[in-house]
Amino acid sequence: MMNQAFEFEYPRVLSIAGSDSSGGAGIQADLKTFAALGCYGMTAITALTAQNTLGVRAIHGVPPAMLRDQIDAVVEDAGVDAVKIGMLHAPDIVKTVAQAIDRHGLKNVVLDPVMVATSGAMLIDNPAVAVLVSELFWRAAVVTPNLDEASLLVGRPLDSEDAMQIAAQELLAKGAQAVLLKGGHLAGEVVSDLLLTRSGEPHWMRAPRIHSRNTHGTGCTLSSAIAAHLALGATLLDAVQLARTYVRAALEAGAQVRTGAGSGPLNHGYAPQAMRLKPLR
Repeated sequence: MMNQAFEFEYPRVLSIAGSDSSGGAGIQADLKTFAALGCYGMTAITALTAQNTLGVRAIHGVPPAMLRDQIDAVVEDAGVDAVKIGMLHAPDIVKTVAQAIDRHGLKNVVLDPVMVATSGAMLIDNPAVAVLVSELFWRAAVVTPNLDEASLLVGRPLDSEDAMQIAAQELLAKGAQAVLLKGGHLAGEVVSDLLLTRSGEPHWMRAPRIHSRNTHGTGCTLSSAIAAHLALGATLLDAVQLARTYVRAALEAGAQVRTGAGSGPLNHGYAPQAMRLKPLR
């Protein structure tokens, strides 16, 4: 074998999530996002789903041992700069991921607590929710629930910015290091997202609503974009703001495109960046 001296490495991002056969959400959306932002994406699949733009037809979970082997194989060879965690449907899957984070000392973990699909289908067992909170909230750099997911976590509907801030504080009390609570499901023409960290300073990010039925995978895309920017060296606040800018542009670029008969995907590749290079450590 030729003895070659390497000088660079790619920003490496691992998605631990479910597979979306329609390509709009899950690991497929994550990989498209990583590539669009100049990062090298890798996956550890937690579940296979049979779904399209109209809804989820079936879910087939991956055995925990296979999930563990996927994560170990990736981390032990290529290495990982940031992690996005998506659909974890069962308690033993949650525990497998928590153990892997500790085993490998994984950093820059973005936890998207995927519970409900855009179509309304439940994507997590009820017993897994409590395990998700106890095992993963404190291990993640940021948790990114949407309004429906946050409502499930705090046990009540959230219908205002004041309610969002109280809920975000409760999620910090449950162990989260930082919470990005997404307010897109609130009524009105302004979308309000809240980033709350343990420093206690709320960062409200507001922007005009983008009207589009093509919103499938928006949450997956946002969380994977945050992970990508963390891998590129951004602070958490900057990563969130840059990720929101990317998602909004992808929503606008895909609003007039028909893909299927239901809620279609974002245009992840509206302005792809060249693969970034980092000096080899």
